[in-house]
Amino acid sequence: MTDPLHLCCPHCQAVNRVPAARLGQAPRCGQCHQPLFTGRPLPLTAASFERHLVRSDIPLLVDFWAPWCGPCRTMAPQFERAALQLEPGMRLAKVDTEAEPALGSRFAIRSIPTLVLFDRGSEVARQPGAMGAEDIVRWARAHLPARG
Repeated sequence: MTDPLHLCCPHCQAVNRVPAARLGQAPRCGQCHQPLFTGRPLPLTAASFERHLVRSDIPLLVDFWAPWCGPCRTMAPQFERAALQLEPGMRLAKVDTEAEPALGSRFAIRSIPTLVLFDRGSEVARQPGAMGAEDIVRWARAHLPARG
């Protein structure tokens, strides 16, 4: 038997313990009873970003973007489609660098959009520029570290 995974709820931010074998069974939050996965990228603020980064046991794929950025707006529906394929194995999230400039600065985001893949609180891969859904999925899966 594997140890349960810790997952932050996208709705109330509560940390839930979910057996790995139940990830694909639409688990719900023990606190607010909402689905732990919505099939959509989760908008994060500085406070919620930190919680999802350090308290969840699944990888976190973040799209750093800005509302004025044309390529960011073009990639947004592609990132949404990628979420449908990558959840529940990883959480997809979006950080608006205009609303959260400290996060953009903290991770040295120099161009947008930029995808950053985190695992267990550490950055494991980064890709600047807009991509299609299949390219996002392929890139994210190729950079996932082996679990052991």
